[in-house]
Amino acid sequence: MYIWQLPDWPRFHWDQERLARTLSQLRHEQGRMLGRMEALGFRLQEEALLRTLTQDVLKSSEIEGEKLDPDQVRSSIARRLGMDIAGLKPADRDVEGVVEMMLDATRNFDREMTKERLLAWHASLFPTGRSGMVRTRVGAWRDDAGGPMQVVSGPYGRGRTRYVAPPAARLDDDMSAFLDWFNGEADCDPVLKAGLVHLWFVTLHPFEDGNGRIARAIADLALARSERSAQRFYSMSTQIRLERNDYYDTLEATQKGTMDVTGWQAWFLGCLGRAIAGARDTLASVLLKARFWERFATEPLNDRQIKVLNRMLDGFEGKLTSSKWAKLAKCSQDTAYRDILDLMDRGALEKNPGGGRSTSYALVDI
Repeated sequence: MYIWQLPDWPRFHWDQERLARTLSQLRHEQGRMLGRMEALGFRLQEEALLRTLTQDVLKSSEIEGEKLDPDQVRSSIARRLGMDIAGLKPADRDVEGVVEMMLDATRNFDREMTKERLLAWHASLFPTGRSGMVRTRVGAWRDDAGGPMQVVSGPYGRGRTRYVAPPAARLDDDMSAFLDWFNGEADCDPVLKAGLVHLWFVTLHPFEDGNGRIARAIADLALARSERSAQRFYSMSTQIRLERNDYYDTLEATQKGTMDVTGWQAWFLGCLGRAIAGARDTLASVLLKARFWERFATEPLNDRQIKVLNRMLDGFEGKLTSSKWAKLAKCSQDTAYRDILDLMDRGALEKNPGGGRSTSYALVDI
């Protein structure tokens, strides 16, 4: 039996006393984090915001097994926020759709959540009407034409059913109840409401596909309301990606449990706290980038060098080699090597230990 089959659905409750200390500490950390970011100044705030939103979009899609192009995501966000960054890259329709949804959730957090808005989010996720190679029902609740909505893990044909969602016939009533509650006055702390928003929505699973991404977006909207700020300096999706197994295990246990969702709320608060702690890494990276360009602002660097250095400062994955440089900068190997040698002479890059075909380079600590 799932929680939506219980006679007291959807009367959720939890042990407030058990959560009180964690919630109090979390609220304190929220305030401290926002204070540190506001002290950065506008330009560095923009950089931190762009970095956080880029990670949020990338990791929310990655949780569902979809890898987006980081440069396209960053360019799409920067363009929509009116930010002037170098090397803007055209974004595919699927990237634009995810970015559009995430920005609407965070920038317009005080707007009423309606059925039409949710359907528009869903349509933006699937601009071609397909999920991969499979046609999907877009901009509408699922109809269960292919059978009950199930969440299955494991190899195709040998997977384990982790969850079965409510029948499609009851979705209009269930989603109306959810939206009425979501738009109503909070009867609990707004952060706890964000945790319940995520759980309730993903339990209803109203769409054929995209439910996880929309659940995270609507939870981000609720968290923005809890802070009364559209500035997102931490990424809940990034933290959920790191804790994906615990996330699915906790969700499955909750959906097969009772209407006491204390365990889920405790996990959500813990995950959120770790996401906020992770914002310190974003802050450190932004300050590092600022110091780097203060040091090299007067150096006569070419466009290729600036592009690749920014890519490294934004969190380049793996080690930089001359062949990777050539690919990123769209130049020959010889040109890449000359660019690298020039930056080594200027004190911007250094050679990593090792050599030969495995020769790689790193930024010099500033």
